[in-house]
Order: sequence, then C-alpha cells, then structure tokens
Amino acid sequence: MSATLDALALRLSIEEFLYLEAELLDDHRYDDWLALLADDIHYWAPTQANRLRRDRGREASAPGEVALFDDDKTTLGWRVRQMGVVTHWAEDPPSRTRHLVSNIRIAPGEAAGEYAVRSNFLCYRNRLRDEVDLWAGERHDVLRRVGEDGGTDGPGWLIARRAITLDQNVVLSKNLSVFF
Repeated sequence: MSATLDALALRLSIEEFLYLEAELLDDHRYDDWLALLADDIHYWAPTQANRLRRDRGREASAPGEVALFDDDKTTLGWRVRQMGVVTHWAEDPPSRTRHLVSNIRIAPGEAAGEYAVRSNFLCYRNRLRDEVDLWAGERHDVLRRVGEDGGTDGPGWLIARRAITLDQNVVLSKNLSVFF
C-alpha cells in the first residue's frame, strides 16, 4: 500500500510540475519558466522526415545533425531575453498560446533522483489577427528532483533534458518563437 501511495504522490508531483510549466509559458512568464530548467539542460528538437517502412526509426535527425532547437541554458536564456524586447518582430505583438499536456508516462531515470518522463503535447498559437499555428508531438524529459525533501520551497523538479518530437515533418509556421 505504501509503494502505491508513493507512486501516486510521485505522479501527482510530476503532473503538477508539467502543468505549472505550461501555465508559465501561456502567461508569458519566461524568466520563471527558465528557472525550471537545470543548469545542464539540453533542449533539443530534431527535424523529422517521412521515411518508408523499411527505414523506420530513422525519421528524426540524430544528435549533432540539423535540429529545430539544440539549446543549452545559455542559449535558452538568450531566447527568453529576446522575447522581452520590443525589437523582437516575431513576438510583437505577443502571441497567445495554450499548452496542453497529456499521456504522461513516468519511469525511473538513469541517475538517483531523476525520472524519465514522456508526455504528449498540443501547442496552439494565435498571432496577429489570423495567424494560427498548431503543433502536436511528444516530449521525452529527464526531470531531476530538487531539494532534500522533494522541493517544498519550490516546484520540486528541474528539467534536465528535453527532446521534442513534432509530429509534422514540415513546419509551416512563420517562426518558432515558442517553447514546447
């Protein structure tokens, strides 16, 4: 019974963390979002290509190849700061976004206090009068527990790794000035 309660508490904690992250992004609280990322974060979105069935497993670009995003904490900080300046034409006026997170799956990570978390997402963006973008995909995260007691003073988790797989192979958006 205790193991079941611990598993449920872990699930609830991780789900609440992911929902908080979505809220921060939708509320344009990018500095607060950046604080949820570990200093050694790797935030990566490979490109996708349509492949024949015999080539399954090779749809995504490999690490070191062309990617939509291949960021660390420093470059993510640059992107966050860019969102706040008036000369950032891609976000002036700012987009309205809605991040939906679902199908959360949790497994033990490779290191103590880390968990491999897979989730599906849908990100809706409306910009200007009639620009609408819709991105669907899956995220593979490594979440790291912070704080001795699981983080009662903060969110309790940091995102140490994120691999974003968009379902579309051609991104038709005018820009990708969003975070997933």
